[in-house]
Amino acid sequence: MKLGIVGLPNVGKSTLFNSLTKAGAESANYPFCTIDPNVGVVAVPDSRLDWLAEFYHPKKTTPAVIEFVDIAGLVKGASKGEGLGNKFLANIRECDAIVHVVRCFDDENVIHVEGSTDPLRDIGIIDIELIMADVEMVERRIDKAQKAAKGDKKFLHEAEVFSALRDWLNDGNSARSFSCDEDDAALIATSELLTLKPIIYAANLDEDGFADCGSVAYYQQVEELAAKEGAQVIPVCAKLEAEIAELDEAEKKEFLDDLGIAEPGLDRLIKASYALLGLISFLTAGEDECRAWTIRRGTKAPQAAGKIHTDFERGFIRAEVVAFEDLKRCGTMAAAKEKGLVRSEGKEYVMQDGDVVLFRFNV
Repeated sequence: MKLGIVGLPNVGKSTLFNSLTKAGAESANYPFCTIDPNVGVVAVPDSRLDWLAEFYHPKKTTPAVIEFVDIAGLVKGASKGEGLGNKFLANIRECDAIVHVVRCFDDENVIHVEGSTDPLRDIGIIDIELIMADVEMVERRIDKAQKAAKGDKKFLHEAEVFSALRDWLNDGNSARSFSCDEDDAALIATSELLTLKPIIYAANLDEDGFADCGSVAYYQQVEELAAKEGAQVIPVCAKLEAEIAELDEAEKKEFLDDLGIAEPGLDRLIKASYALLGLISFLTAGEDECRAWTIRRGTKAPQAAGKIHTDFERGFIRAEVVAFEDLKRCGTMAAAKEKGLVRSEGKEYVMQDGDVVLFRFNV
């Protein structure tokens, strides 16, 4: 699962990416310093896994992970090939969701490609370029459906759906906000449109703004826009996050305590990104390894077992499950069993986030 980090040049994308992955993407005060997409695999923070590791003292602890792609900065005209537009759009198309970094601070020492800070204008620039690219794709889909309809009338409806979507896009709206029934939505989903991808806004503030983001006008503007779209906004300070990323755990806690912050903005961003993709984690624990396993929400027990090993799914008998909070409250698995909190679940059980599981199988 990939999330593409996008934004105008010099809004803090690469600084944020560096902090996320410590992958060392080049960061400089000029456009296009990131020409090829940088990819980093990031651990998903999970206090439940931390607790299990402290309890079991395993030989190995393995968190769930998520992939971030730092994509070259975009400028006006990208949909027509301006700047690195074609490369930018192609790289976004390969991602499952978008983290849109928006500059929400003033700094005369950091050049803004548009000459001033204006979050709504900046978001609008990228939105329009993505929408225009989608219009081209939709028009090709309409043309294909109309040609196919000459031999099979069922394609007439497809042409009608995409024609309505084209009109919606031409009015400056995203495909995400297009209203239609489930069947038509499933049809549109086959088109891999850029503005159909789920999105999170990462509002990049300076240190003062991050400490009290609710009072920052720039941040309020992004919040209001996101609320209309049904999107999330995560406040971050890329500069601060870069400093935090270099600290060990003890120093990090002390640093955050001094700032009066419970967790880094990037931890919230990673968790929100994970949830945005419809992902949850189940946990396995023991002396050899404590691990968080990634599955899609709605996955049943045998398919979850298959994430560990295909034999587990093929020979699935049952899953012995306890909710993490119940396990933590009881203190031990034995105590949880005594209280009847460890359940035996069959093939139809739908896994829940934070389930601690032992799979029984026979091959």
